[in-house]
Amino acid sequence: MKRIGVTGHRGIPPEAYAHIRAGMHAALCGHRGSLEALSSLAVGADQLFADIALACGAELTVVIPSGDYQAGFTVPDELARFQHLRGLATREVRLAFPYSTDEAYYAAGAYIADNCDRLLAVWDGRPARGLGGTGDIVRYARDRGRPVTVIWREGLERL
Repeated sequence: MKRIGVTGHRGIPPEAYAHIRAGMHAALCGHRGSLEALSSLAVGADQLFADIALACGAELTVVIPSGDYQAGFTVPDELARFQHLRGLATREVRLAFPYSTDEAYYAAGAYIADNCDRLLAVWDGRPARGLGGTGDIVRYARDRGRPVTVIWREGLERL
């Protein structure tokens, strides 16, 4: 089984969605054979990735960074989307952090990078805004020789 993980921005400009969706679709639906998709289901890139992976027939593995992770979804629609996708997962990995901290987010991203064959990064190429951000996870994966495919529309900045 091939495993593809995701890291990416929460704030994606609306004009980038079609490009990102097409890139994810090509990476996930163009694959032959069984596929496992790893995501923490954060708002933005993670949830978009999970939607596309499930539509392409992949098994979804959710990586939960902390015991209080769900509390970070403060907008009702975002929480409902998280819960829905989580309910569709084949497998769930819960990290031992009690609280959502930068270290917990970094550990979740590192777990995904360590346990996938390829990492899709919805990334504008800029440094992370905090420990565990997309730039940190891309660097982590590359430092370990993990293939990284960056999906972003040039000329745009994350929100």
